[in-house]
Order: sequence, then C-alpha cells, then structure tokens
Amino acid sequence: MRLLVIGGTSFVGRAITGDALGRGHQVTTFNRGLTGPDVDGVEALRGDRSTDDGLGPLAGRAFDAVIDPGGQVPAHVLRTARAMAGAAPFYAFVSTTAVYQSWNTPGTDESAATWPGVADEDGDPADLTRLGVRKRGCELAVAQAYGPEASLVARAGMIVGPHDNVGQLSWWLNRIAQGGRVVAPGDPHRGLQLIDVRDLSAFVLDQVEARAGGVHNAVPDEPNTTMGRLVDACVQATGSGATPVWTEAAFLFSQGVQPWAELPLWIPDGPDTAGFWAVSGARAKAAGLRIRPFAESVRDTWAWLRSGGAALPSGLSSAKERQVLNAWDSAA
Repeated sequence: MRLLVIGGTSFVGRAITGDALGRGHQVTTFNRGLTGPDVDGVEALRGDRSTDDGLGPLAGRAFDAVIDPGGQVPAHVLRTARAMAGAAPFYAFVSTTAVYQSWNTPGTDESAATWPGVADEDGDPADLTRLGVRKRGCELAVAQAYGPEASLVARAGMIVGPHDNVGQLSWWLNRIAQGGRVVAPGDPHRGLQLIDVRDLSAFVLDQVEARAGGVHNAVPDEPNTTMGRLVDACVQATGSGATPVWTEAAFLFSQGVQPWAELPLWIPDGPDTAGFWAVSGARAKAAGLRIRPFAESVRDTWAWLRSGGAALPSGLSSAKERQVLNAWDSAA
C-alpha cells in the first residue's frame, strides 16, 4: 500500500512507520522536520498543516490511506482530512481515551459520553490542558471529512515502549535503576491498563490494510499488569536491586506528593477514578488487537534507554523522595 503518515518521527508515528515499512508498504511521511530524524526508507516531505499553504507538498499526490498518529489541534486535522479526502480513500486517526467525560464506572466502552469537541477549533498544540476536548474535536474532524466507514479512530490508553515520549514507564525505569529505597505508591495490587506502542501500531495497520472503519478503545480488555508487577519488572530489567517501599495513599497526600505528575501511573482509588484503569477493550480485541506480555515492554524500553534513548525529566525529585521516606520511617 501507499501510505501517508503525518509526523512519523516520534513514538507512535515512528512505530507505525517502521512497522509499515517492515510489512512492505511504501511510506511517505509529512512533517516539519523538527521532532526527530526520519525513519530510514521513507519518502520525507516537509510541510506544516497549521496553514493551507503548508499542505502544498501533498498537492497532486495519491495514497491508499492516511495515518494520523499525533494530531492534537482539530483545525489542523480537519485541514489535513479535507485536503486528502479526494486523494486517499481511508483515514486512520490515533486518539485517546481521555475523550471520555467520566472515569467513575468500570467498563467504559465506545458508546460512553465524550467531551463536546469542535471540529474546527484552533490553538497551540502544546497546550495539554484541553487534551480530551481537542482530541474529540479531531475525531469529529475526521468523521466530517471521511465519514465512519472510511475512517478509523483508535482511542489509545496509556502507551509504553521504546522511543517513549510520554515518560511514565521511562521514569520508573530510570529511578529504579539508581537503586536504594524507592517510594512505591498505594496498593501494589492496583491493576493497570498499558499498551505497548508496537501493539497499537500493529492494530492500526491491520485495520488500515483491511480498510476497516470504526471507533475502538485501543487498550487491553482488562488490566494487563499491576503497580506491584510494574515495579518488580523494572527491578528485574535494570538489575538494580532497588527496594520498593509501599506507602499508603493518605500518607503520600499528607506529604504533598502529586499523583501521576510526581509518581507516574499512580492514580489513587476513589469514586471518580474507579474506571480509570478499567476501560473496555472488547471491541478492539474482537477486531484483532493483540497485547504482548508487559514484562517484554519493560525490558525493551530499558534496552532503548540504555542505548541512548532520552526520557522526560519528570517525577518525584530525589530530595523530596528522601523527605517522604524519612517521614514514613518516623510514622512507622
């Protein structure tokens, strides 16, 4: 197939591009040339879909499908989809489960209420405070230009794996690699739903090859690991001998520790988060989504980090971690 990948140089786009080339497809990427190096073997076009003129390099070209793995501004996606509607018969968009309004009920499926996005909303793509609303707007933009049968919307959950530009699993690996006592948050049995970027890529390409339209929650159909197994897998992968100190959520709050921002992937139990790690992936599973063992994702992400991959500098500072551990010891 002749595929146009918007972006194609970082994380999800990079995985899709590499996978598509491995399947024997002809891949053209379209980006500004700012995020990362092009994948070997692609035809790389430079442009900027934030303006009509910026799409000029795509004029007169035809493809079997467009894959849009990172659009965050509805107006940009709408401009792209409209421009390609007569040049490519299928459009695949990678969205997010953040489009759902509520996380208070386990089993959220594709029929659940979403944020009221606007298909032509413009703005700064770096502003993530409205991610869910904007991603929903992007979905509507694709639907407006292509309709439901000629478009795929893959609502991914938390994505992990090599070339990670989200920084959640990467932070845990780097921290645990340092060894010593590590603050481990909440209940080690709390389930997590994490999808490897390569499994997401395979699912998207399978649907593109079949021209199978529809909306799917691209997540494991049930939690595929726990916070405890994640920490243990990081200890095993790094060989650091780090010791997790499982710390109650109420105590962490008393120390001013922020869920997610300072301890990645930690979402405390509560009525508003009961369904956060329990989204239904039944439809994607029925359509062929396959999930690899989570330990494999951990090992491969650590191998990528050791080979020079860069993780985002986020998470609990070492000084604050020592403070929390000292307070925990005193309380005990």
